[in-house]
Amino acid sequence: MERVDPQKEHLIALANYKMPFGKYKDRYLIDLPEAYLVWFRQKGFPAGKLGRYLEEVHELKINGLEPLLRKLQRL
Repeated sequence: MERVDPQKEHLIALANYKMPFGKYKDRYLIDLPEAYLVWFRQKGFPAGKLGRYLEEVHELKINGLEPLLRKLQRL
C-alpha cells in the first residue's frame, strides 16, 4: 500500500476545508477574501484547527501560492 506524504495530506485537507460559520460559511478557506483574513490576523485567529488553517491560507495568499491549493481541491 502506497503511503501519502503527510505534508501533501495536510495540503489536501487545507485545500478542501470550508468555513464553518458566518458570512462565508461553506466557502473553501482559499476562496475567502484576503481582507477577511487580514481582519482575523489583526483580531487574532480562532483557537484550534480553524485558526491554524486560516493563518496558513493567509500566508499562502500573501505569497501568491493560491494555485497550489486550488489544484488539490475536490470538485
